[in-house]
Amino acid sequence: MVMRLLASLGAGFDCASKNEIQSVLDMGVDPSRIIYANPCKQNSFVKYAYTNQVRMMTFDNAEELHKIKRFHPEAQLVLRILTDDSKSLCKLGLKFGAPLDTTGFLLATAQELGLDVIGVSFHVGSGCFDANAFGEAVIRARRVFDQAKEYGYEFNFLDVGGGFPSAHVTEGITFEKVATILGSTVDALFGPEIRVIAEPGRYYVESAFTLATQVIARRTMVRDVAEAILAEQTQSPSHMYYINDGMYGSFNCIMFDHQVCQPKVLLKDGAFAYKQVVAERHGFASVWGPTCDSIDCISPKSNLPLMETGDWLYFENMGAYTITAASQFNGFRKSEILYTTSEQEVSLHF
Repeated sequence: MVMRLLASLGAGFDCASKNEIQSVLDMGVDPSRIIYANPCKQNSFVKYAYTNQVRMMTFDNAEELHKIKRFHPEAQLVLRILTDDSKSLCKLGLKFGAPLDTTGFLLATAQELGLDVIGVSFHVGSGCFDANAFGEAVIRARRVFDQAKEYGYEFNFLDVGGGFPSAHVTEGITFEKVATILGSTVDALFGPEIRVIAEPGRYYVESAFTLATQVIARRTMVRDVAEAILAEQTQSPSHMYYINDGMYGSFNCIMFDHQVCQPKVLLKDGAFAYKQVVAERHGFASVWGPTCDSIDCISPKSNLPLMETGDWLYFENMGAYTITAASQFNGFRKSEILYTTSEQEVSLHF
């Protein structure tokens, strides 16, 4: 649904695999709106891109250039460079990106192979918490643009990658701050002929999804009044709640994306409580997933009213790096996706 909406709005697509490319093509998107942005690709996937006229793709090493020469010699190549991702939660530079002292060799290799290199890409890392990292990366890209002229290339393409904050973030690093720094740096270093693309996946989808979970079990940790008072004084969890999604499901974002997920009351004692303050004394509790693994802890300490089995909790901003990486460990199914549209949104768009 999200992909179809973005496609209808004219968005391009950054794809990492054959299956992702196929999903986009199946929606009727023109291949020119796709960049195969995985610097290290499987041979058969490169062949698939060639067969389906997906020309733009990234590289960061000489071996990949020889592969592309063999399987997709007409590709439009984008050199993925290494940037300073020390100010990000997920440092993609550990795996991808050509250091600047290797870009000359790579451009020379591409020239010798007769390959078309059109520009530069970078990624400051997922969950970047310093907007200046984007500007510094653009400066590095400018150096490679200048270097490319020595090898007969006139670059006109810049992919500033991902790492953008979500739309709901209003403090610290915001999308607006990143856009301002990127815009001013690009304007200062490049002319109007440059084509700039970005991969703001989290910005598009994180706040678009809310996860609803049911309390499937409760475990009481206090046995008497004295223990209850002590738990309150020390802010220790007095209850453990087990819900029907966890770290092996939608909450894998806690492990892989360093997210902090805080539960809120959705349905309690049969009463709908979404976006409402529950007028009941709260206490500290921990929230756990359904699997048999003790790592399956969603929140070690949350301030919640007393919940019963069958009540519901919800978690906001769960659209990025959640269900896409979920498994069915222990036989638990992935959460179902339901799409809703408010009457106000309908009146705005139709």
